[in-house]
Amino acid sequence: MYATNQFRKGLKVQIDGVPFEIVDFQHVSPGKGRAFTRTKLKNMLNQNVIERTITSGDKLESANTEEREMQYLFRDAEGFHFMNQANYEQAVLSEEQLGEGKDFLQESLVIKVMYFNERPIGVELPTFVVLQIKETTSAFKGDTVGGTKPAKLETGATVQVPFHLKEGDFIKVDTRDYSYAEKANK
Repeated sequence: MYATNQFRKGLKVQIDGVPFEIVDFQHVSPGKGRAFTRTKLKNMLNQNVIERTITSGDKLESANTEEREMQYLFRDAEGFHFMNQANYEQAVLSEEQLGEGKDFLQESLVIKVMYFNERPIGVELPTFVVLQIKETTSAFKGDTVGGTKPAKLETGATVQVPFHLKEGDFIKVDTRDYSYAEKANK
């Protein structure tokens, strides 16, 4: 159980049998009445964000979540397949469960799969991944300083990259906001 004074970003709690992650919170002490905490919570099953006001002194139940390191294998009609390298246990996640994370999955990538009550519900990607540019426009003379152009990566994701990059180059991408970080050597 977590009291409102123990709240922090990323804390996983359970409300009405559903796991939530605290995205943001603000403690409020009005002049009259009891203090409370305004909280933004992300539903870990469907990724919806809700706001709740929780009175000081109230407690939220801890979510029964667990992270397991797993390797991405492949995608088929059933979904995205992952394997625990320690015991060869496999898990299948749907496109909805992965959300935007599906755009950065490449075979053999080791990521953390989130489980709730022994059921896989989502993934936590590494902050940066190295991917190859498969498709982009050529740079024109004079367009080499500043500015960006769209580039399609090997996984199908599209990111904005500097003009000097070309097809076949490897880049480091920030998975949190789909941004180009730097050119990578491979």
